[in-house]
Amino acid sequence: MSDSLFPIADAPTAPLAVPYRVLARKYRPIRFEDLVGQEPMVRTLANSFAAGRIHQAYILTGVRGVGKTTTARILARAFNYSLPGKVDHPSIDMPELGVHCQAIMESRHVDVIEMDAASHTGIDDVREIIENARYRPVSARTKVYIIDEVHMLSKQAFNGLLKTLEEPPEHVKFLFATTEIEKVPITVRSRCIRFDLRRIESGPMIAHLRNICAAEGVAAEPEALALIARVAEGSVRDALSLLDQGIAHGGHAGVTAQAVRDMLGLSGRGEVIALFERVMKGEIAEALDLARALHQAGGDPADILIELAEFCHFVTRAKIARATADDPAVSEIERERGREFADRLTLGVLTRAWQILLKGVEDVRDSPRPLASAEMALIRLAYASDLPAPEEALRKLSQSTDGPRHAPPLPPAGGGPRASMRLAVAEPAPAEPAPPLSPPAASPRLASFEDAVALARAKRDIQLVESLEREVRLARFEQGSIAFTPVEGAPSGLAQTLARRLQEWTGERWMVALVTGSTAPTLREAAEARDAERASGAAAHPLVRKVLDRFKGARIVDVRRPEPAPTPTGSQADDEVGYADSGVNAADDG
Repeated sequence: MSDSLFPIADAPTAPLAVPYRVLARKYRPIRFEDLVGQEPMVRTLANSFAAGRIHQAYILTGVRGVGKTTTARILARAFNYSLPGKVDHPSIDMPELGVHCQAIMESRHVDVIEMDAASHTGIDDVREIIENARYRPVSARTKVYIIDEVHMLSKQAFNGLLKTLEEPPEHVKFLFATTEIEKVPITVRSRCIRFDLRRIESGPMIAHLRNICAAEGVAAEPEALALIARVAEGSVRDALSLLDQGIAHGGHAGVTAQAVRDMLGLSGRGEVIALFERVMKGEIAEALDLARALHQAGGDPADILIELAEFCHFVTRAKIARATADDPAVSEIERERGREFADRLTLGVLTRAWQILLKGVEDVRDSPRPLASAEMALIRLAYASDLPAPEEALRKLSQSTDGPRHAPPLPPAGGGPRASMRLAVAEPAPAEPAPPLSPPAASPRLASFEDAVALARAKRDIQLVESLEREVRLARFEQGSIAFTPVEGAPSGLAQTLARRLQEWTGERWMVALVTGSTAPTLREAAEARDAERASGAAAHPLVRKVLDRFKGARIVDVRRPEPAPTPTGSQADDEVGYADSGVNAADDG
């Protein structure tokens, strides 16, 4: 029977000699030379076999479909490679099938035992391996245990395998495969030689698909193969499965780019680029019409945003590198338009678009109405595309407001859309705090409860200071006497502790009493109220109000008094507004 699919259609009544084998199985590699994109691993194995430094255990890790199980079978074949009269030792060079090769590659050799750890997770399964490992192989040179998805083994199973894995019989080899290497205990990983199988790049993947199409006698457009390679994301098995589906979908017409797009619900790159252009120009009505047309043509809303994000990333790379990579999966129209957008758009606009699109993808996947969520993401992106950078907005605001007579330099660019903006707003200086206590050391005089707290702070009793500031509602303070109401949850011995400490520090006896009914604020509550009052006053300033109106989601997080200016005094100092290291901190939450 011919490998081509077309003779079957010409003779539908002819009996099938053999059942159809999918491309992923039909073109599975049987030699190391057939592996795609794994040259570092092959080179390492070739050197170790040539030097006779063959390890007793190997662990293969990587994403799905890159050839972990296939590589394990090829390794088992290399351990047992034998050609009568020619080769009778482990060899990585296997130009033709040996005595055991066919049975090993078909998973039916008695001495190469494959176990799926997803369905054999317990200690009993591992105990069976340990007991059988003592016996020599039946016909092959080496008994090989291939455990797929090894991370699924239980903790007891891993522990039971450790001793045999570290010191196995000389005729036993272990080959492990896993997609989640971090779930394998370090005690197991340390006993194995580890190989990380890489994702297949677009160039080798497209070449591999082209060779298979030629072998199958199927016509395939280069753009169609590039689409399949892009969607497969480095997985050979995924790419071959998509190619299989594309051949069936295209029929006698072969594999065309349009057929692949229809099959996978993808949008044309030209349409995606047109949508990106409409959004970045702020033409939201046209952009929404185009997005709805793509959706009606079969495009998934999340996939539309993902493709927009991919093109945004491509434009950003083109802007930074000033030259697009020679990637076969990128069409010529993408290269040309990508360079145009890279010349026109700033890096800040591109990074902001990337963040909005990523957030939009999350919203679409969690939304009961994906198309509506995708349209809202496009609207956000369109309205954000022409927003000025923070430093430009501050410059315009400062020019349109009666601000300082001597404008200081703007903060350096590069802080990004989420950079904080610090505006110093002068306010009347409050009364100077009371000077530090300086009575004679033998008998300090405390004029207020705040003086008692300051004395505790000077004595570095931080725990007492925290309690006095947060958990005391003062009812009465006199020299030698304090009465207060504790807040709920205050320590039960706070009054006794305070009386004892004050007597030690002042040399006088203090009476500290607990009373009920005091509603006075604690020192911390009073301080927070003052801060809130300052923030409210700062928010009324015209410049701050403009910043809060322009940047939605911004808020005042701190108000600091400006450093006293050396030259202006009086009302001139009170009216001056400028950029400084102290002032109102407005942080953008958006």
